[in-house]
Formats: sequence, structure tokens, C-alpha cells
Amino acid sequence: MILKMGKHELEMGTKYLTNLRDSNDILDQTDKLRKRMEEEGYLLFRGFHDREKVLAARRNILEKLQREGKLADVEPIDEGIIGPQNKGGFYGGGGLDFALEFPDLLELVNSSRVMSFFNEFLEGTATTYDYKWPRAVGKEGFTGAHYDIVYMGRGTRNIYTMWTPLGDTPLEHGPLAICLGSQNFEKIKETYGKMDVDRDRVSNGWLTTNPIEIIDKYGGQWATTPFSAGDVIIFGMFTLHASINNTTNRYRISVDTRYQLNTEPMDERWVGNEPLGHTKQDPKEQVTMEESRIKWGI
Repeated sequence: MILKMGKHELEMGTKYLTNLRDSNDILDQTDKLRKRMEEEGYLLFRGFHDREKVLAARRNILEKLQREGKLADVEPIDEGIIGPQNKGGFYGGGGLDFALEFPDLLELVNSSRVMSFFNEFLEGTATTYDYKWPRAVGKEGFTGAHYDIVYMGRGTRNIYTMWTPLGDTPLEHGPLAICLGSQNFEKIKETYGKMDVDRDRVSNGWLTTNPIEIIDKYGGQWATTPFSAGDVIIFGMFTLHASINNTTNRYRISVDTRYQLNTEPMDERWVGNEPLGHTKQDPKEQVTMEESRIKWGI
């Protein structure tokens, strides 16, 4: 099967693209989970969330899309069919207004199930950023390769992202892809990995939209899988990830959330009753990633 990442085609089962494997067999063995995270850079769990709760959270996003006129004029709205303008939606935020608009989403990602997992995994009391990152990706939409640390590196670096697809997400729908071994790309970690998109005024923050160059230059292999409602994938700040293109006429809906120990410093941009988020920047003052990579020698 051939999948697209940006403008590039990758064939499943080659040196560039393979399948993710799940860790359900060791879900109750925390020491083994930590070891696998260190070795592979991610943990994939099937059926981690209750499916009906995922679909309720999905409905929050679908209703938002409908209010904005982004869905096709088709009932019921559950399929998330993209409207004629093919406009995606990013609904990142926190605080009271966010809670009122997306109550089922918050209940899902802040649940006792989720927090108990991170309490065990982090060996202490876990907390989560108040800011959440839900999005709806339109046709041919995708995300370029990046480390999360460049967006949230002002506190501890011992933070984990949980990516939750809000609905069944087959390969053609544009699921997440992980670059296996990228947590060990020391040259990238010591240059790009020390960047702060706000402080350094680097536009976008994606390292590249070319997944092939990463493998050819640094090794590793991209990996993805079909997801079902209820599945999650968890990874650290130095795991390169991107997404497959959504080639369907339905929105790919998902949410990113972050977790860490409550005793460690938190990035102030993402916590509080009204999280600040990223600094608005003048495009004329921004530096391109291409310029930055030349400076870093990567």
C-alpha cells in the first residue's frame, strides 16, 4: 500500500514505512512499558479509552464544525463529511469557555483512567496541561515532522504526549506516524531539539515536510497503523512524528494532550484558567526552518 506524507509517497513494507506495534501485552507491567518507551519511543494501546466516550468527544468537535459551516449539508453529522470549502479546524485552548464547548472531550482526556496510567508510568502524581489541542484535518491535510519539545520546552522535559484519534481512523484517513529511533538522533536533538518556536521566532516549527530525507540522512523508519476509536499512542518530547495525508472526504478528528509529574516545572504557556499559548509574531520577523537548519548543519 502506498501512502502520502506531504508531497511524498511511501510504500508500506519498505525501509521507509512499516507498521506500529501495540503494547497491550505489557499494559500492566510498568517497568516493561518504560523500557519499551526508551527503546522504541512510543507506546500504542488498543482500546485504552471507552469507545462511546471517544465518540461523545468526537461529537463535541463535529458540532463545532457544523456551527462554523465546515461540514457538508448532510444529516446525521457523525461521518464528519467535509464541506465544499475543505477548511480544517484547530480548536486549541483551555479555561472555562473551552470546558463549556468541549465537555466530553475534557472528560475523556482528564479521566481517572488516563491519570492513573500516568501516575504509574511516571512513578508519582501526574498532572496535565490545561491547554488541549483538538483538530479536524481536511482532505490532503497533514502534519510535517517535528519534536514536541520545540513547542513546550520551558519546564521539565519529562513530558508525554497522548494522541487520541476521535473516531475510527484508517490509513487513508491520515493517522499519526512515528519515526522509529528518532529519540536517538543526537545531532537533531542538540540543534533543532533545543529550539523554542516563540523565543527563536522560527515559523511553523516543523523540521521538514519531507519524510524521506530524514530516513536517508539519519536512519530510522516511519511507522503508522489504522486506529479505532479508543486507541491511543503515547510518546515523549524527542520522538519525531508527523501524519499521513487525509485522502478522504471526511475530517480526521483527533486531540493531543500532555502529561507530566506535578512536582516538576511546567511550561507557563499551557497552564492556568486561560492559558497564554504561543506568542503572536510578525511574519516579517520570523526565521524560516530552512535558514535555521543551515545554521545548525542539519
